[in-house]
Amino acid sequence: MPHQDQDTSLRHRLGRTLRTPIGVTALIACLLVALVAVFGPVLLGDQAARIDTDAINQGSSAAHLLGTDQLGRDIAARVVVATRLTLRLTLLAAVIGVGGGLLLGVAPAVVGRRLGRLITATVGVLVAFPGLLFLLFLATIFGVGSTGAVFAVGLAMVPPMARLVQNLTASIAGSDYVAAARILGVGRFKLVVRHLLPNIAEPSVLFATQAAGGILVAFSGLSFLGLGVQPPEYDWGRLLNEQLNRIYVNPVAALAPGAAVVLTGLMFGLVGEVLAQAGGRRAPQAREATPQQVKPQDETAPDGDGGALVRARDLRVTFPGGRRAVRGISLSIGVGEAVGLVGESGSGKSLTALALADLVPHPGRVCAGTLRFDGHDLRADPRLGTELAMVFQDPMASLNPALRVGRQLAEVAEVHLGATRAQATARAVDRLGAVRIPSPERRARQRPHEYSGGMRQRAVIAMGLMGEPKLIVADEPTTALDVAVQQQVLDLLAEVREDSGAALLLISHDLAVVAQVCERVLVMYGGLIVEDLPVAQLAGGAAHPYTRALVGAVPTMATDPGTELATIPGRPPEPGEAGAGCPFAPRCERARKRCHDDAPELAGFGPGRQVACWYPVDAVTAGAPAQATSHGAEATS
Repeated sequence: MPHQDQDTSLRHRLGRTLRTPIGVTALIACLLVALVAVFGPVLLGDQAARIDTDAINQGSSAAHLLGTDQLGRDIAARVVVATRLTLRLTLLAAVIGVGGGLLLGVAPAVVGRRLGRLITATVGVLVAFPGLLFLLFLATIFGVGSTGAVFAVGLAMVPPMARLVQNLTASIAGSDYVAAARILGVGRFKLVVRHLLPNIAEPSVLFATQAAGGILVAFSGLSFLGLGVQPPEYDWGRLLNEQLNRIYVNPVAALAPGAAVVLTGLMFGLVGEVLAQAGGRRAPQAREATPQQVKPQDETAPDGDGGALVRARDLRVTFPGGRRAVRGISLSIGVGEAVGLVGESGSGKSLTALALADLVPHPGRVCAGTLRFDGHDLRADPRLGTELAMVFQDPMASLNPALRVGRQLAEVAEVHLGATRAQATARAVDRLGAVRIPSPERRARQRPHEYSGGMRQRAVIAMGLMGEPKLIVADEPTTALDVAVQQQVLDLLAEVREDSGAALLLISHDLAVVAQVCERVLVMYGGLIVEDLPVAQLAGGAAHPYTRALVGAVPTMATDPGTELATIPGRPPEPGEAGAGCPFAPRCERARKRCHDDAPELAGFGPGRQVACWYPVDAVTAGAPAQATSHGAEATS
């Protein structure tokens, strides 16, 4: 399969969201409003403008569904015809608001410091000013009429839009790739268009879409007050004003324009919700999956997954500016297998796990040739919450301090399993008991701060067990715990695996923890897997120099107190620093010219082992100089 780029991923998520009930509703509503706006004036324009003195102020009838006005004109036809002008003026005001907000929002990041502070302060003052008063002030300045109302409503939207864009831009402007662009002399316009706007597009579009409903209400309000559209033109606000004095005689005629405003505003809200779900990392699943979603065909694996529960090929996680945090790794995890993922901080361990769970934070992008879990394509059918459980490093950050623990666990069953509130609560209590939390009924009613550190980690594990997990991804689950509690958590994970038969992917920098729990170890460095070996061979049989250095840096109970521990000179590469050769070559004492020029592939190195090294260490000749091996290394450079 070709790699998924950003646009393809967004289109995929948008298409998936449009197949949900809220997506279908929003799409149908947009089509209906668009058809009414386009064809309404063509089909009913004459009827809406026809004056009939014999039918003045009539009530609802077969000839006039909503009755007639003071000139005998059909009110239903006028409501339909007013759709075009109302939407056109609303969208024009939205364009002014979005455009002005973007300009003021990105300006502090590209202009001088003093001018940027002045713009930021001005926007802050305008945001603090009551919005309704600001709108009426602008309407008074621009005068009565549709043109003045458009500018008044549009400019009233600028401050909140600018504040949002300023906050988003501030987080992007400090990025390394923006600093690099400045150093390279990239112009201000190019800096904004290429580096800033693309990274704030999704939240900005979402805000603009949802704000369009407010613009519609504000514009209709100005017309209702006589400050907006003027005769002979009319929009929904003006129609509401004309019929308000007859609300007790013919209430339908007065309520129809108001209903049109409310329903169209809800349509804008639905569109914003669809964009929010499509722009997020987890778009919701349609209730009825297509055949391709149920069993997508993988051209790269015609024989299936070969018995593996998880199979990833050429998995990459990239961030803007060409920063590749995970650089094309391939891995597999068997059913019920415990696999450790080790490496220094920044090697890509956690991002690999987040990619499997579809939780890579924005603006990171995940692409892979193959990414399958239990026969399903994870990109089309994420399994988090049902068959895939995630245990994070910091349980206090994983649990909402404002909610009771039982409520948070129950939410998993309600959202992912479709359980009722009572069923979900009962299962939450059961899962808390399953992880050996005493008095689970009472503890379920407590908040996270009332738990100890070990109990909070148990609660997070219980949250993962709310479904029926086939894979548990544990990201540094014992880092913040003392030794005694660490052992309890590790024993608990072992019990959970034994009871459920789930596989385990344990991410840790503690080799002792991995050696105790896992059966196989994957070693990562610089976004790549450099070695895959059984845990029994980790201590004395590692072939990659990096793995051997990691093992040598950890003392054991048998280590002589006078022994000098191994150290690794230099520092790990940053995600954007990867060169053409082996990423470990600048720090490796066995490196040759070939190591700096060509990157080795992960290849077989004995039974059940793989290593990515031109000059791997043979356990038999570990103390001898580097020699040619069956791995394809050259004896001399």
